[in-house]
Amino acid sequence: MSSPIVQVRQLSHRYGERRALDGVSLEVNAGEIFGFLGPNGSGKTTLFRILSTLITPQEGRVTFDLMGRTLDLREARDEVRKSIGVVFQSPSLDRQLTAEENLRHHGHLYGLRGAELERRIDEMLSRVGLAERPKELVGTFSGGMRRRVELAKGLLTRPRVLLLDEPSTGLDPGARIDLWRYLREIRQEAGVTILVTTHLMDEAEHCDRLAIMSGGRVAACDTPAALKSRIGADVITLTGDDPAALAAAVQERFAIAVERIDDSVRIERERGHEFIPQLVEAMVGRIRAVSLGKPTLEDVFIHVTGHGFRDEN
Repeated sequence: MSSPIVQVRQLSHRYGERRALDGVSLEVNAGEIFGFLGPNGSGKTTLFRILSTLITPQEGRVTFDLMGRTLDLREARDEVRKSIGVVFQSPSLDRQLTAEENLRHHGHLYGLRGAELERRIDEMLSRVGLAERPKELVGTFSGGMRRRVELAKGLLTRPRVLLLDEPSTGLDPGARIDLWRYLREIRQEAGVTILVTTHLMDEAEHCDRLAIMSGGRVAACDTPAALKSRIGADVITLTGDDPAALAAAVQERFAIAVERIDDSVRIERERGHEFIPQLVEAMVGRIRAVSLGKPTLEDVFIHVTGHGFRDEN
């Protein structure tokens, strides 16, 4: 990866007494797909709103390296806006307009006119696979197709940085696969840096790097593979009628660290398949079900935050 295109330093933000961001620092490299993974209330949406210039940082600093210049978000908000594209979680299309009419209206807001605008509309609709349907009403499109129009609209101004808030919202599995294929193509063909917020673990796996958000802070930041390698052991999950008593009994019997996560008991253990028979024999009558797996991003979240992946509001 090349040098950072986005730098965040000690960013904090409050809504009344609630601290939504608490000293967040991170860097996004040019040309990478960077994800912010966390449940509702973790701070990722506030961070997205700041990066997309919707709100001004209260504390800390955000800079964009654009057009050969370092632009401070506080001092050069309008210049930053000219070089970024944004796709919001909530739909922003007019369903009574065609695909090309939605893009044309968006282009007018950015001062684009005439033949250049029409060329860009054709290019963007072609890029997202809608070159044959420019004159169809958006209201007749499927959810996946409307998301593609949103993506084309975000790319119309040829941004250096594209921000997407929960891009898979409302999409079926097939449409989600298509969306991520388009994002990888855009990154490859146009060199666009892509920032994504998500609460979906499988979606986060597509990112080059991830910032795991919890309590308004970055709990961990690395590639998905490197994050999972931090655990380095098998993950054993136990369920029983009394999870608290089961956790206490396992800890007392084997003198190992266990975690109570909601209604289950979680253990990280090398060669977990060899340890499971000992567990079952020692906890006769207490264990209802047992599962064994390699670490997932959800396991990483639990490992670095100490709690399950649940809303933090």
